[in-house]
Amino acid sequence: MRDLTADAPQPLVRVEGLKMYFPIRTGLLRQHTGDVKAVDDVSFTIPAGETLGLVGESGCGKSTVGRAILRLYEPTAGRVEIEGEDVLALPPNRLRKKRPTMQMVFQDPQASLNPRMTVASIIAEPLEEHTDWPRARKTERVYELLDAVGLNRRFANRYPHEFSGGQRQRIGIARALALNPKFIVCDEPIAALDVSIQAQVVNLLEDLQEKLGLTYLFISHDLSMVRHLATRVAVMYLGRIAELSNSAALYANPLHPYTQALLSAVNEPDPELAARRNRIILTGDVPSPANPPAGCTFCTRCPKVFDRCRIERPDLVEVEPGRQVACHLYTEKTNQAGSTGGFGALSHRQQTNQQGVSR
Repeated sequence: MRDLTADAPQPLVRVEGLKMYFPIRTGLLRQHTGDVKAVDDVSFTIPAGETLGLVGESGCGKSTVGRAILRLYEPTAGRVEIEGEDVLALPPNRLRKKRPTMQMVFQDPQASLNPRMTVASIIAEPLEEHTDWPRARKTERVYELLDAVGLNRRFANRYPHEFSGGQRQRIGIARALALNPKFIVCDEPIAALDVSIQAQVVNLLEDLQEKLGLTYLFISHDLSMVRHLATRVAVMYLGRIAELSNSAALYANPLHPYTQALLSAVNEPDPELAARRNRIILTGDVPSPANPPAGCTFCTRCPKVFDRCRIERPDLVEVEPGRQVACHLYTEKTNQAGSTGGFGALSHRQQTNQQGVSR
């Protein structure tokens, strides 16, 4: 019998057990007294040509994930494969050769563009570093990229301060495309833009993905835009993934209590639907990543918390085909201890707990 799994295409990006700890040093001798666990055991895959949306509150570690994947930070542990090659294991000379295939669009276009360089120089900088093309070929490539992102070729000799925020972000996208990458990390590329411009930039990213076959990790806290752009969505909380699912299923039926709270806060343009929606207000502060809770990282704010959550950290497990969640409400042991109603059945204690919260 033929092994069908052998014919399945390998994902372009595979992240396994990624950790990024920042040391805490105090005193005159700068003694190591602990670590800020910005990213703590994150795993996911991104098939070629698709978009994975990475969402969560500010400080949850989503931007750190993007930078660690590209080795802008040196991860503490884990494995990151791009086209089957472990990027974290590459020596400097081989990593430099790998750079053209993976690029990044930064959050603040004004801060990421050198104010002393012209647009042409900014876009051509990757070409200067990684190619030996003649000047005429580089200039033509700059013009091609300006056309691709919807900017006039006459802008090539202008400086970043002469452009609007949306135009500056288009320049950043053009720079990221210069070396024909296959994978791009979009680190909140619309967060610093006016609402009227955000849709234009998102539409541009979609068009470029379709034309060039790009693969995106789209990091954002704007759940509405992520729903429009992403094929799958990973929800992060305090350095870990709480839920990972295809976009349609997650927005239609969020499983993790944190995902439910996030989606309940999304603005609804229909007043009637907004009035009927059950808004979930989380209480308490987000724990410190330097001293996370012993059990589930969300247990201090979860409206459905029970004893097991405070002592045992839930693993990210598949509860449906293509859906993973890190919550004891959906683990195998909890289902066995509860009723026999199938997937997601709650134990008597959990049902009582939820009823107490609803009252």
